[in-house]
Amino acid sequence: MKVVALDVGDARIGLAAGDTETRFAFGRGYLQRTSLEADVQAVAAFAAREGAQRVVVGLPLRTDGSLSAQAEKVLRLVEALRRAGLVVETVDERYTTQLAQARVRALPKRKRREKGRLDEAAAVAILETYLGGPLALGCEP
Repeated sequence: MKVVALDVGDARIGLAAGDTETRFAFGRGYLQRTSLEADVQAVAAFAAREGAQRVVVGLPLRTDGSLSAQAEKVLRLVEALRRAGLVVETVDERYTTQLAQARVRALPKRKRREKGRLDEAAAVAILETYLGGPLALGCEP
């Protein structure tokens, strides 16, 4: 099954795509956020281009597992995506940011500076968590 993942921030949404058969996740850039309606349309178009049957969204929980203020914002987008007819699941993203930062630091300096690079890397880590890929298996990035 084809799956896409989102790392939702205030300014950008990092994108990744993969499938449950191979359990590989690939970065697909980012979307610049504008409005809830435009974000939903852009995510729906991205999912359609990728042929995805499911959208996985990282949920930024606090270390104790409770909802953070950012998680509340993310849930508003999740609900809007569901109302638009998309199948959406959330994944705990508490530790994906650290992995994404380590991966971005390993890139050449020019690549590290590209706008949205961290957002995309975080979306890949979220999707790997969902798919049970390298992150979930405890492998080094």
